[in-house]
Amino acid sequence: MALPSGRDAITSLGLAVLLAAFCHTVVAEARFIPSASMAPTLTVGDRLVIEKVTYHLHTPRRGDIVVFRPPIPAIQGQIGLDPSVPWIKRVVGLPGDRLALAAGRVYLNGRRLPEPYVLGAAASYTLHERMVPPGSVFVLGDNRNHSIDSATWGPLPMQNIIGRASFRFWPPARFGVLGAPSHSIEVARGARGLW
Repeated sequence: MALPSGRDAITSLGLAVLLAAFCHTVVAEARFIPSASMAPTLTVGDRLVIEKVTYHLHTPRRGDIVVFRPPIPAIQGQIGLDPSVPWIKRVVGLPGDRLALAAGRVYLNGRRLPEPYVLGAAASYTLHERMVPPGSVFVLGDNRNHSIDSATWGPLPMQNIIGRASFRFWPPARFGVLGAPSHSIEVARGARGLW
């Protein structure tokens, strides 16, 4: 079998680099968790695959774990945060939802939102009811008292979302899909490194 010519090898290498760049930009990328803001769901050192195709097909859903570019209000006054480093949080409110937080519980459209993924200390703060505007979602860290999120800086514009955390590949003992929680309720609209 003949070895490829120098020109063929360079062409093949160039195509491989272009394909890898395309996949990283459009399809998926790997990320690691540098903080405890999503504990216990995600812990420091977890490595994830962030897929970027889903939100070209539909908008984020309640319970999705999203990776995003932090909006300007999120980083203002936060010493030591690099605005170029994406953050990761869970979507709890969709456009048009009315959202509040009292006694450590999230209330969505007047009903308590079941959140089995939030363990440990309940949120120590109160959030008066607000409506999520069009084109935005409301995101919170699962580790409520150690997260800089929408409770602090407001709704996240959907245009800032990079992709959805789809599965954890490291550590091996925690390997698996990161889907929306199984309860994934639709709350009636009634009278409605990552940080």
